[in-house]
Amino acid sequence: MVASQKGRYSKFIRPISVSVDLLVLFFLSLFFYQGLNIDFVIFESYQILFWFLIAFFVGFYEVYRFTTPVEILSKILKQFAVFTLVLIAYFPLAKESIFSGKATAFFTTSSFLVIVFIKYLLFYYLKKYRIVTGSNFRNAVIIGYTEEAKNLKNLFENRNDFGYRFFGYFSDKQANENIKGKVSDIKAFVLENKIDEIYCSLNEISNDQLKDLVEFVDENNKSIKFIPDSNQLFSKNLRIDYYEMFPVLSLQRTMLHDPVTKTFKRVFDFLFSLFVIIFILSWMAPILAILIKLESKGPVFFKQGRPGLDEEEFYCYKFRSMQINKTTEKEASKNDPRVTRIGRFMRKTSLDELPQFFNVLFGDMSVVGPRPHLWSQNKTYGNRIKKYMVRHYVKPGITGLAQVRGFRGEIETEEDMINRIKFDVFYIENWSFAMDIKIIVQTVVNIFKGEDKAY
Repeated sequence: MVASQKGRYSKFIRPISVSVDLLVLFFLSLFFYQGLNIDFVIFESYQILFWFLIAFFVGFYEVYRFTTPVEILSKILKQFAVFTLVLIAYFPLAKESIFSGKATAFFTTSSFLVIVFIKYLLFYYLKKYRIVTGSNFRNAVIIGYTEEAKNLKNLFENRNDFGYRFFGYFSDKQANENIKGKVSDIKAFVLENKIDEIYCSLNEISNDQLKDLVEFVDENNKSIKFIPDSNQLFSKNLRIDYYEMFPVLSLQRTMLHDPVTKTFKRVFDFLFSLFVIIFILSWMAPILAILIKLESKGPVFFKQGRPGLDEEEFYCYKFRSMQINKTTEKEASKNDPRVTRIGRFMRKTSLDELPQFFNVLFGDMSVVGPRPHLWSQNKTYGNRIKKYMVRHYVKPGITGLAQVRGFRGEIETEEDMINRIKFDVFYIENWSFAMDIKIIVQTVVNIFKGEDKAY
């Protein structure tokens, strides 16, 4: 068994694809638009911004192992049709730049051909790679032993280029040599065999079992998909994909799991954090550093390991607001003797959090998201509060919905944590860019207004 090879490099495929596309646009635009009095810093920034915005709305980077070549071509045509119009619209805005229809035609045509070639080369290389090496695959099981379930299993085995390994059926209604066990056995099997995706025939599972299973995949970062039955009606929250002619329904997790959304959010985080670092931290950090040093001995910055995306540890940075002590896993409380005078001011105004923009710049955090908890809190509440672990499906944030709604600071009762998690989960499941902007604005307002639990 080569299960250890599963998806080792899958997470790099889309970032590489995005980077290659941007490099193509960058170098070809420099080549075709030279001599036209264009400010390339502004022009390239304009290109990148609108390329990502268009990609977000047309689903340009939503290409999966079962996506057909025709669908890929359709996405590319939509992307370039809108991008060409946006490109032409740039020149009336930049009055000193010279518009050349010939240069624009050559640039868009060349970019289109190169990107089409690269996309299809990558697409077919990955298919061939899966067939030859057996790598970049996902492990799957099926609940149910219906005709649809058997057809899906045959598809997995006959189409190696899709990159799936089938591990068996589970069913409460039938029992034979092909059935691995009951539905109640599936959790242990999934964890033991590192199963990535569970395909479920809805007519073989009760509502209670389904609810329990959805909570299980949430807690363990697995995927659940549904095999359609001709007698079933499905809600709009289910997305249908086709593996050749075979329809499979996927439970939509959140917008934040969408690859294009993640890329868009990452670009925003990078630009926003860069702005704060250059225009605020560049002059404020030396002032705060002097005040911190004058009041107490110790480093200017405080770093602490926190659980981040997928519960992987990262070092969270702050301006040091306490005397040096050995109880850093204990939250600050009201009138905490560990907090210095300048530290109390920084905590009240949230200035101590500013170094976390470096965490955002480096990709460990996001500007907006669930606040990173202490490891001790993770251990205490991880198994006690429903959906607590869902907050690790996204990057932690400098600020978040729970914080602007008043659930920040010290956790005095379990109810405080429950309310915080409710807002964190609501944010993850209902994300929008407008919500991020609203949270950022509200955070700034709260800094000047002051908050009771900011201590």
